[in-house]
Amino acid sequence: MATEQGLVIDTNADTATVKTVRSESCESCAQKESCNTGGGKNEMQVKVKNGLGARIGDTVIISIKTTSLLKAAFLLYIFPILFMILGAVIGKKLAVSFTLDESLTSMLSGALFFCISFFLIRVKGKKMAFKEEYKPTILRIKKSGI
Repeated sequence: MATEQGLVIDTNADTATVKTVRSESCESCAQKESCNTGGGKNEMQVKVKNGLGARIGDTVIISIKTTSLLKAAFLLYIFPILFMILGAVIGKKLAVSFTLDESLTSMLSGALFFCISFFLIRVKGKKMAFKEEYKPTILRIKKSGI
């Protein structure tokens, strides 16, 4: 389970906005500069489920399931590459069948499948956004605020 410590800066009925400082795990991430979780360069704001009733000013520990994190990482990083390879293989088979240039057809088909993979990721990502298993939650309240 991936965890982070943060400060509750806003609450709603069942959610809280938590401000966290980028940790060492963020430093090793290749996407740290383009991460759009808000806040300044060293701060992030994350909307989390507030099942424990945390209030503004509380220091909390938030978490997300490792399996959910790995599924999302696979979808973003591995799936497009696999889909591109599949497209290249299909392109090569089509080139042989229609007596076309194998390299060109394979490259174009691979590029097409790579682009299609981003459309599929977007569709799947929208579905994943509504599933509870992909939403971070407050694991515990470490210190009550004011």
